[in-house]
Amino acid sequence: MDARYFSGQFLLAMPGISDPRFERSVIALCSHDEEGALGIGIGSVAALSLHGLFAQFDIDPAGIADAPIYAGGPVEPQRGFVLHSLDWGGQGTRDVAGRWALSSSLDVLRTIGRPEGPSKWLVALGYAGWGAGQLDEEMTRHGWHLARGNADILFDVPHTEKWRTAFQSTGIDPRLLTTQSGRA
Repeated sequence: MDARYFSGQFLLAMPGISDPRFERSVIALCSHDEEGALGIGIGSVAALSLHGLFAQFDIDPAGIADAPIYAGGPVEPQRGFVLHSLDWGGQGTRDVAGRWALSSSLDVLRTIGRPEGPSKWLVALGYAGWGAGQLDEEMTRHGWHLARGNADILFDVPHTEKWRTAFQSTGIDPRLLTTQSGRA
């Protein structure tokens, strides 16, 4: 299977995943190829809000409602990313499997909430990253589950409900998942 298949998918942490940093994680996979994988966590929020971030860059938030900033992952937590609808593109914007786009320039921050900006967006600090073959190997150890990437879940479902909603989109009721096994 071509490893790029995972781009545009949601990577869901199974209960009891061996790395507690990823407990109940939902990661929007933005790239996955022979060199590795990069995803943005969309299941939990950081302490900083959108208006706080705008203040750091002297961006006027006039007319834009404050919004949470997502904890995108443990790698480079000071680096910002914007997942957004495909109706906006700037320098360095990456189309993610035709489902959403990823940008990391200040240009996208300056257009958020403006008519010329993306119609849907979320801002995250940090990312989750895997080296060559690392995610493929982790997928064989039952710590992760894949769900089809869905812009409605990405942009419209509250962060507290993304994990449950993404599992349910695959036909799985996450309340029935367990970390215990039995013997026959």
